[in-house]
Amino acid sequence: MSIQTEREVDQPIPNGSAVGIDMGIARFATLSDGTFYAPLNRFKRHEDRLRRAQQAMSRKTKFSSNWKKAKARVQRIHSRIGNARRDYLHKTTTTISQNHAMVCIEDLQVRNMSKSAAGTTEQPGRNVRAKSGLNKAILDQGWFVFRRQLDYKLAWNGGYLIAVPPQNTSRTCPCCGHVSKDNRQTQARFECVECGFEENADLVGAISVLRAGHARCACEVSGAVMPPAAGTHRSDSGAAQCRP
Repeated sequence: MSIQTEREVDQPIPNGSAVGIDMGIARFATLSDGTFYAPLNRFKRHEDRLRRAQQAMSRKTKFSSNWKKAKARVQRIHSRIGNARRDYLHKTTTTISQNHAMVCIEDLQVRNMSKSAAGTTEQPGRNVRAKSGLNKAILDQGWFVFRRQLDYKLAWNGGYLIAVPPQNTSRTCPCCGHVSKDNRQTQARFECVECGFEENADLVGAISVLRAGHARCACEVSGAVMPPAAGTHRSDSGAAQCRP
């Protein structure tokens, strides 16, 4: 028996202010208010154990009783990795969505970022092993699922998710607005070559993402042209402005 009912639901009122998020490998998510979440890296922790279990399964006669036991062992490891990742992502996105009214995030193309660099026989790829490790780390973080969960959880709480282009977010100085690849000499450190401003690179990226999100909102309201990526500059009051 199925019964369908209808009831009125009050429009939820979001809590908190706006925040920008920079996604990364060393830090899973860095918020523009200085908060950051360490990566879980569940697959990396179980990688050796999983490899040994898969090797043991490959030595068994296919479809035999021992092969089925070995396969069940591999499946249990995969299930443990997936459950831990989902639990971590749900807890993180719930905390962020309940404490912020607007979340700005980079519009990352995870599928393109995690493509193989092996290339072809005629045009072999470069740094294939390093790119393979990066691909594993990206997929282990669950960036796409993180964004999807943030989207519907913010909607439940009356908030908004704004995706902005990721170009130059970690190369733009939040103090003077100078954009240069030389501003980020290392993965973790940002130092502006123009004004000397120094800060954690992921935090700088999160601040740039937040300003780009504010600029996107302002442009949609005013009908102006959206500036590319982190292409915002501060007025004397510090507010982001649109550039046609």
